[in-house]
Amino acid sequence: MQIGVDLGGTKIEAIALAGEHTLARRRVPTPAGYEAILMAVRELVREVESEAGDAPRPEAIGVGTPGALSPTTGLLENSNTTALNQRPLDVDLAAVLGRRVILENDANCFALSEASDGAAAGARSVFGVILGTGVGGGLVVAGQLVRGPNGLTGEWGHNPLPWPSAWERPGAHCYCGKRGCIETWLSGAGIRREFLLRSGHHLEVEAIAELARGGEPHAQATLALYAERLARALATVINVVDPEVIVLGGGVSNLAHLYKDVPAIWGRFAFVASGRGGPLYTRLTPARWGDSSGVRGAARLVAPGA
Repeated sequence: MQIGVDLGGTKIEAIALAGEHTLARRRVPTPAGYEAILMAVRELVREVESEAGDAPRPEAIGVGTPGALSPTTGLLENSNTTALNQRPLDVDLAAVLGRRVILENDANCFALSEASDGAAAGARSVFGVILGTGVGGGLVVAGQLVRGPNGLTGEWGHNPLPWPSAWERPGAHCYCGKRGCIETWLSGAGIRREFLLRSGHHLEVEAIAELARGGEPHAQATLALYAERLARALATVINVVDPEVIVLGGGVSNLAHLYKDVPAIWGRFAFVASGRGGPLYTRLTPARWGDSSGVRGAARLVAPGA
């Protein structure tokens, strides 16, 4: 049995897996305060272990969360669950759970899940993309997460939008302190901002997509430009990593037109197509496991039987 925890800003979810089979799964709203979060994780792990029945108790728990542990201080940084920042989260969770904890960025967990038994199962190289409140990613090669010395592998959302038009410069301010980051263009907030500029109306992404399906021109233009920007941004990933599969997750990944439109565009920007005239063989696909990919990937951090 493998147990994983997805520690998010609005919910905490735990799962017990045996292969692809889900033995137990529970989720609760994320409470306020650091100590309350630790206790919520402990209770969820107890519940899924109890529900899983006679399966052997794992010696380690995988936990996914926004942000990453600093290699210098060992403290969590850049989490949008701000109560977790500057805390030794892995150490404190290990103490309350009474066993080893493997902590990983949530986008890395997503990528590992989809590479293991999801939409990219069997591919040698997989880039998992989160398109939601933020924009992040994770890289899996030969079934293993790629982890760099700075904990930054996959953080493509904080590169600048490539090949910008003059009117796209310098771009919106990003919380990281820079301007024009990919995240400011490709997050849900980026879509809402573009539609507001065109129409003068504040709408959520789902409502904009519904208008586009009905033929509303501002909504259609907003989503067409979004696909073109995503194609530009992913072309740089292809140039550097050349993955077999790119899997999209997060709320924005539910925009169905992306899977047809982006591959039709990205060849104009990636080096192979523009420089030598050849096609691109990278496959773009939605996640198999939807919003459960993160917690399933957290469970996959722990080797079966550990």
